This record gives sequence, structure tokens and C-alpha cells, in this order.
Amino acid sequence: MDAISKRISEIGVVPVIKLNHPQEDAAPLAHALCAGGVPVAEVTFRAAGAAEAIRLMSEACPEMLVGAGTVLTTDQVDQALEAGAKFIVTPGLDPDIVTYCQGKGVPVFPGCTTPTEYHTARKLGLEVLKFFPAEQSGGLSKIKAMSAPFPMFKIMPTGGISLKNLKEYLSSPVVCACGGSYMVTADLIDNHKWDEITALCQQSVAIVKEVRNG
Repeated sequence: MDAISKRISEIGVVPVIKLNHPQEDAAPLAHALCAGGVPVAEVTFRAAGAAEAIRLMSEACPEMLVGAGTVLTTDQVDQALEAGAKFIVTPGLDPDIVTYCQGKGVPVFPGCTTPTEYHTARKLGLEVLKFFPAEQSGGLSKIKAMSAPFPMFKIMPTGGISLKNLKEYLSSPVVCACGGSYMVTADLIDNHKWDEITALCQQSVAIVKEVRNG
């Protein structure tokens, strides 16, 4: 794994963020995440101001690994990288986007849930895959089943992850980190519940440590 993937794996959880008001919310959200021990974020391009949010979060907390999610085009890759994104996440496996990111030297984690997609990911030389949507696609049991013929991959499940099942997912050696929005919901962000976000991150970090330290 590259250095960024290793660092994400060490943190263990990746907040998946949709920011509708980046000028107002990006900086305090970044501080809240870091205060909770989760200095990483996947800012999704489902919101129009994603690139601006990436830039503002990176400026507020330079130690953070801020990446771009829901990336569907190479133009969005360029926007994200110009804003300071450290990694790219795509909902599906698009070989053109993967090779484009590889050419730019930026880690890319495509969504893969089928043997065909895993085959393609192997040909592309990938090591870390997003498994999305995790719960709806078979959850941990499918992730484990897929790892039998494809043991070369580490997996970042996203979709349906919460404090209730985070421990179960992280207990699998196949899973390197989990993506989730439970600590960055619209209610928490829009109502500026920064302390609650920090507390949820701290609970998540405690689960990561419990699983990995025995």
C-alpha cells in the first residue's frame, strides 16, 4: 500500500461528507473531526461546492488527509487535485478514471462489489478497493467470500456502516478501514453540532483501537 492508504488504514474510519455550505461549515467540521482523532475526510462531489470544501478543510487542518468522493469524471479529478485532495474515491470501477489518477500519482479507491470488477481492479494494479454500497451488496459475508479468490485486496466498505456494525467490519483482516456518514450527518453539520461530531469520532476511534489492540 502507498503511504496515504496506509495512513487511512491506521485511522480506520473515513467520514463521508456532503457539504452544502462549505464557506460556513468546512473549517469547523475539519477541526471537529481532528479533535475526535479522525484526521481524514472523503468530501463527495454530490454537492456543488465539493472542491471548495476540500480546499477549506485542507487549509484549516493541514494535517488532515482530505480526499474527494463520488468522483465521476476526470474533470472532477482535476478539480479535486487543484483543491488539494490527497485521494480519489469513485462509486464504481471506471478504468479511465483509475488510469488517469495513476498517471497523476494520486491514490484512487473505486467501488467494486463483483468478481468481474475485482478482476479488472487486479489488472489495473490496485491494492485497496471501496466496497459500495456495503450493506446493500451483501455486507461483510460477501466481502469475506470475495477475498478467497482475491486475497491481494484490502477493502474499505462504505454504505450502511454505523457504530452498531463498525466493530464487526473492522474485525475482519480483509477490511483496512470503513467509510461512513453517521458522524457527519446533515443534521449534525447543518445545526453545527461540532461537539457531537467530535464525540462520535472518539467513539469510532475507541472501536478501532479495541479491535486492533485486542
